[in-house]
Amino acid sequence: MKNSNVIPIASPLASSPDVAVKIGHYRWAICAVLFFATTMNYVDRQILGLLAPILQKDIGWNEVQYGYIVTSFQAAYALGLLFMGWLMDRIGARIGYAISIIIWSLSAMAHALARTPLGFGIARFTLGLGEAGNFPAGIKTVAEWFPRKERALATGIFNSGTNIGATLTPLAVPWIVNHYGWQSAFIVTGLLSAIPAIFWIRMYRKPEKHPRVSAAELAYIQSDPIEPTVKISWARLLPHRQMWAFLIGKFLTDPIWWFFLFWLPKFLYTEHGLSLTGLGLPLVIIYNGASVGSIFGGWLPARLLKAGWSVNRARKTTMLICALAVVPIVFTANVHSLWAAVAIISLAAGAHQGWSANMFTLASDMFPQRAVGSVVGIGGFGGAIGGMCIATFTGWVLQITHSYLPMFIIAGSVYLLALLLIHLLAPRLAAAAIDGPLLTSSPAMVT
Repeated sequence: MKNSNVIPIASPLASSPDVAVKIGHYRWAICAVLFFATTMNYVDRQILGLLAPILQKDIGWNEVQYGYIVTSFQAAYALGLLFMGWLMDRIGARIGYAISIIIWSLSAMAHALARTPLGFGIARFTLGLGEAGNFPAGIKTVAEWFPRKERALATGIFNSGTNIGATLTPLAVPWIVNHYGWQSAFIVTGLLSAIPAIFWIRMYRKPEKHPRVSAAELAYIQSDPIEPTVKISWARLLPHRQMWAFLIGKFLTDPIWWFFLFWLPKFLYTEHGLSLTGLGLPLVIIYNGASVGSIFGGWLPARLLKAGWSVNRARKTTMLICALAVVPIVFTANVHSLWAAVAIISLAAGAHQGWSANMFTLASDMFPQRAVGSVVGIGGFGGAIGGMCIATFTGWVLQITHSYLPMFIIAGSVYLLALLLIHLLAPRLAAAAIDGPLLTSSPAMVT
């Protein structure tokens, strides 16, 4: 099997231009910064869900009002994804991502000033606008810095920061709250979120302009067929079935992760009687399971591709495995054992993140690099709209029925539906012909 870290490259020190030269690994340092920023992104968005039982008593909101607070974040996130996807493609990921991080850091700290449901709604809205830049920037960066065969793994690694952030929150936040109050928790995490922006500005350049990237690593990064650099408008993306496959997949499945993120602490609190400090271990197990699933979801298609599978077969087989692994969550509402419930939810959370890593990679499978930021932004917009719907719907369901069963039934069935629709719209994951015959004839962009 060929070593992916060694490529043939001409070297003045070699007697033959075909001598294998070891390439560098700076692209993984860039991936590490994405991981760090994504981790803090999820600390800031998950803290409200963790503190919801406390804030519900202190502020005095009901289930429907909490649903509206979550919906305000989703609405801003939806709008922000459209804008941030456009911004990353227009001004580049270096400045665009830094702006995004600064906005969400300030917004996270602003939660400490809120004293009413409306105040929290405003803080969540601005947080959503800033946090919307994370994934358009991340996916665009992966498309710029990694050859196609490594993109799923790189995406899985930085996307696993969502689970690390969700794991750190129930470990660190209860201690801060117990010693300094809930306002301090928002301030501390908001300040920490600004740190990745410093690293990003110092470290990030495009590979061809970066002094730390060797000629060998640059050749490896750019080993896929060269793509045109003309910008692509949304009007040229929306008519394509591939765009709708990505958009519908995000619309149907992203809301399940939002449901996990904002309602799992409340579910464990109300159904299993856990306190704020008692939530730590179950949530750590669940989100570590999600981390494993995210990395597995990136590793498996890469392994299948090395074994000679087509992109289409490898990607959809992985997504089918993930979709099936979520199904058992339909039984969670009727499981009386805490740890049995935690095991089922952990499997579902890991499966979702494995699915998500492949959903993001679909964008670079079917679209040229220069359109990836916009494609991810449009798809993320669809996912956030779905998140708005499920937030409001969940609030009303719980207020009326006092049961989580309808939500778990939805969670367990929607991935299989999404995969079916993706397959019908993009049966071979062929490249979207937005530039005519040039892209459709590229062997790296078709199955």
